[in-house]
Amino acid sequence: MSLVELSNVVKRFGALTVLDEASLSVEQGEIVAIIGRSGSGKSTLLRCVNGLEAIQSGRIVVDGTVVNEPGTDLRALRQRVGIVFQSFNLFPHLSVERNITLAPRVVKHMPASDARALALAVLRKVGLEEKIDAWPDQLSGGQQQRVAIARSLAMSPHLMLFDEITSALDPELVGEVLKVLEEMAREGMTMMLVTHEMGFARRVAHRVVFMHKGKVWEQGRAAETLAKPNTPELETFLASVLH
Repeated sequence: MSLVELSNVVKRFGALTVLDEASLSVEQGEIVAIIGRSGSGKSTLLRCVNGLEAIQSGRIVVDGTVVNEPGTDLRALRQRVGIVFQSFNLFPHLSVERNITLAPRVVKHMPASDARALALAVLRKVGLEEKIDAWPDQLSGGQQQRVAIARSLAMSPHLMLFDEITSALDPELVGEVLKVLEEMAREGMTMMLVTHEMGFARRVAHRVVFMHKGKVWEQGRAAETLAKPNTPELETFLASVLH
């Protein structure tokens, strides 16, 4: 059984069809890089996976939960599915520790001392242990993004979704965030990531999914698909981003 299963998913915003019969499955421990032009449905697909966007038709099953059924407890689902956006979405009025421990304390009723130990553990994973008492505005963009990743990891998710998490960063900060993702990959975290970083996708992803016109247009093993596309649309896309 796949960890994520999307079957013929249709998502519309008004008259605009953003996902058009999109189907995709992701296995436990797999890293899937989702690529494609702006407006091809990549980010919307991620937001549908954890129920941030409702779909018009089709079916999405994540970790055994049917996301788009009316009675689904989306809050419970989101405890198992972490999502990190391009804007870091940290609470500016809370310290790094409080940003990370807010959900474990509120949702899991974790005692303060355990929550601080957890914050230190997840910050260690992203190389920012010494920033536990810092405030978001004292951190660089790359550091804020790594704290956002740590915050998601604090809930011990089964699946991590990353939406263009390096696109708002200065080029010299991109590497430090990608390094964290590589470490998570080595530890076997299941990940779906929308990215423009083709080198990273080639190096780290097991599979690449190319979206075009709201459809999963082409997919395959990352290194092979990026080196030798099967469709002219992917070939044209790669030519535009690699030059």
